[in-house]
Order: sequence, then structure tokens, then C-alpha cells
Amino acid sequence: MGTKGHHSKLTIGERDKLANWKAQGVSNSECARRLGRDVATIGRELKRNSEQGIYAAIHAQMKAWERAEKSAHSKHPLKNADVYAYVTERMREGWSPDQIAGRMKRERPGETEWRITAETIYRWVYDPNQADQRWWEYLRRKQKKRRKRNGRGVRRSPIPDRVSIHQRPEAVNQRLEVGHWEGDTVESKGHRDGLHTEVERLSRFLVARKVSAITSPATIAVQHQIFAEMPVSLRRSTTLDNGRENHLHAHLHHLNMRTYFADPYSSWQRGTNENGNWHLRHYFPKGTNFAVVSDDELQDVVDEINNRPRKILAYATAHETLARVSFIQHGVAINS
Repeated sequence: MGTKGHHSKLTIGERDKLANWKAQGVSNSECARRLGRDVATIGRELKRNSEQGIYAAIHAQMKAWERAEKSAHSKHPLKNADVYAYVTERMREGWSPDQIAGRMKRERPGETEWRITAETIYRWVYDPNQADQRWWEYLRRKQKKRRKRNGRGVRRSPIPDRVSIHQRPEAVNQRLEVGHWEGDTVESKGHRDGLHTEVERLSRFLVARKVSAITSPATIAVQHQIFAEMPVSLRRSTTLDNGRENHLHAHLHHLNMRTYFADPYSSWQRGTNENGNWHLRHYFPKGTNFAVVSDDELQDVVDEINNRPRKILAYATAHETLARVSFIQHGVAINS
């Protein structure tokens, strides 16, 4: 038996060995054992790449390249055959699209031809043109049709004046300037109300306010309350997700704030806010009814988080970091 879990295509060297062994009359099962492959893999290789019953390594390799090139350009949006092979192999190993995209970025830094998002993989998985491939069976939920459960829906209609996170300046991406935030909604029990949170990217300073409903009007009202109280230098931009409650984001432009949007289903692109919400969840676990949480209680929790030393800040607090950087960059003093 071949090694289980070895799903990658045969290499040129393996095809050379296979051609020699088959010419000597070696059985498929013995070839599989020698190569550490499954016997079914050897059978498919011989069936797909033989010509008139004869298996030649160079001919087999050319046919494999032609199929991969054709597949890369016509059957999926995964850029090229190498990326396609990487994605499909990892999916067979049980990796999620987010894990695949994140690991690829880590293993191939700076190689744009290997840069791909989890959303691209999901779109490829659920492409109707390749439904017969049933790639959705490798996903953890094994949903035949894509749908988002138990959460705020991503708007099907385009968000007005939406600007992609990919157009965000490098000064924001590299955390070089104070005043750039990431926003999100923490839902209450039953999803009727909740919290709106904003986390400043450079200092990790957290702000949270209760919202009466997970709607656009309620959310923009709270955002106005949060940012109108700040100096202009501390309210430069915020990056949001594509939830329905962010439909009125353009009203923040009246405060001279720019708004950017992460890719759908890509919460990792707003990791600073996700981490801030994680800290909040220690006090308010999922299922919390925020209707019974007072504003003072919420503010006490936020103050405790902002005044706790953080390793990522060299064990300074978020409040100390915001005050120090604001004064250095803009001469703005932040009160205790």
C-alpha cells in the first residue's frame, strides 16, 4: 500500500521510474509501494498519460503540464497550476481556506503570484462550473451550497462608496501613524442589540459603546458619538467589515474620516479589532445580554483592558501608548 495522504502529482523523477518499471513488467501495486504512492494513483497516472498502451515519462509529463495549464486558465481562479496543486493538496489534508491562504503568505513572502485570499478559494470551491468536483466535501461544514449561518449577513447589494482595504495607504497598513481604527459589532444574545467597538491600530486602544440595534442608523449614531469626542488627529480612518450595519459609513466623512472595507469573510484583515473583541469576551462571553449591562459597567471593563500591560506594546498599556504617540506625532495630550 502507498503512503496515505500523499495526494500530490507525480514528479518528473517519479514518472521516469514508473516508465522504466512498467517496461520491465513491474505490477502497479509494486510500483506504488516503491514510490510510496497509493495504487489508485498509479492506475490513474497510467490511464491518463499512456499513448496506445505505452507509458513514456516525457509524454506523460507534457500531458500533465498541458492539463494543469488549461485548468489554471479556464477552470479556476487560483492563478497557476502550482497554486492550484498547493491549495488542493492542503484541502485534502483538512486545512481550511483561511489556513491555506495564511500559510501560503507565510511560506512565500513577497511572491505576489502566490498571494491568494481565503475568499478566492471559497469562490473556486463553489464555482458552478466545477460542481462535479465536489471540493466542498473537504470543508469542515461540508456545505454543498454556500451560506452564512447565525451571523450578520454580508450585503448582497454593494455598500455605497465602499473603498477596499487594498487601497488603504501603507502608513495605515504599517501602523506608522496614530488615528487609524478598526470597527466591528459584538452581538448580544438574540442579535437584537450589542456593542460597537473601535480599536486604534497603532496603540491597540479600545473604545466600546452599546448599540440599541444591529442596524445602520444605530451604528452610525454610536460611531459619531465615539469619534466626535476625539481630536481630529485621532480620527483619520476606520476599517470595517461588510455587515449590514455599516451601510451608512459615508456619514463619517463629515468628520473627515476615511472608511475602508475588508474583503468578505476575511476577519483576519481586521485582526487588531478581533483581538480587542477577544479581550472583551473574557468579561462578556457569547450569549451575554447587553441590555442588562450598564454603560458604567462597560466603561469599567474597557478602562481595565486599556490600562493592562501588553506584550505587543513592550508591556506598556494601550492608554500609555496612545498618549505617548499622540503627543510625539501631533502634540496632542490625552487625559488619564
